Amino acid sequence: MKLLGLVGGISWVSTIDYYRYINQAVNKRLGGNEFADCIIYSLNYGEVIRHNEAKDFEGTFNIILNACMHLKNSGVGAIVLCANTVHMFADELEEKTGLPVIHVAVATATEINKKGLKKVALLGTKLTMEMDFFKLKLAAQNIEYIVPNEEDQVFIHQKIYSELGKGIIKQETKNGYIAIIQKLISEGAEGIILGCTEIPLLIKQEDVNVPVFDTTLIHSEAAVAFAFS
Repeated sequence: MKLLGLVGGISWVSTIDYYRYINQAVNKRLGGNEFADCIIYSLNYGEVIRHNEAKDFEGTFNIILNACMHLKNSGVGAIVLCANTVHMFADELEEKTGLPVIHVAVATATEINKKGLKKVALLGTKLTMEMDFFKLKLAAQNIEYIVPNEEDQVFIHQKIYSELGKGIIKQETKNGYIAIIQKLISEGAEGIILGCTEIPLLIKQEDVNVPVFDTTLIHSEAAVAFAFS
């Protein structure tokens, strides 16, 4: 089993789920008291947010790269970025570290194709919904995507930072997310990507009448598959 290097803290709330899912998946394979070999480098989320809000993506990249290099020096075999948004740097991080970065969007696109869906909606931080790093991986697997309108994007984004990233769950926020999802379904979405690792804390499969794709769980399972490859 390969040693996994997790870049977490973005946010710590969802990093807990990564740690739980990865260990559960390893134990499912091996049984007994067998669990994952992994190292977590937990970042200060506030520092990452400040750089992103200032559009200082070089500053964010350097924070993530520093964490990855610490993990590389600790002997990990692959990097797991425990947040969707920082996958904007995934390709460059692979180049700089010389380590594979297990890509959340590639793993998610693979799961969508397994269900035979052709058109999905992408929810996430505003950067994830606006930028191409996730969408290009979907397009590469012939998956059409849509995103919420500008007003709905702002609502989703603000709730991630003001509530979900702090572990705050409110029914009114859940109702707002579900209303947005229903609009996207009416626009032809056959599935919903929960493309921020905090959104699955709020939205579950039973809340939606089309398949939802929990990127935290999907990414964790892809990391374990790599560890055993």
